[in-house]
Amino acid sequence: MTRRSYTPEFKREAVRLAEERGNMSAVARELEIHASLLRKWKEQLENEHERAFPGKGKPADEALARLHRRLRQVEEENAILKKAVGIFSSRPR
Repeated sequence: MTRRSYTPEFKREAVRLAEERGNMSAVARELEIHASLLRKWKEQLENEHERAFPGKGKPADEALARLHRRLRQVEEENAILKKAVGIFSSRPR
C-alpha cells in the first residue's frame, strides 16, 4: 500500500470545511480520510498557524522568499540611484 500525501492547501481547506460544517467525521468521510487525521491537522493549524504544514521544501521556500525580498530591495535602491543620477547630471540652463 502506498502512502498518500496531501498539499498544505488541501489540509487547510479540509480543516476549514470541518469547522464550517461542525461535523469532522462527515467531512473526513467525504474527503476519504480518517477523522483522526483531520483532527491532527486542525490541532497543527491551531498551534502553529502559518508555520503549519511546512512540507518537505520549506527550507528552500524560506531561502527563495529571502532572495525575493532582497531582489525587491536592490531594485528599489537601483531606481533611487537612477533618479539621483538624472537629477545631478542635468545642467542648469
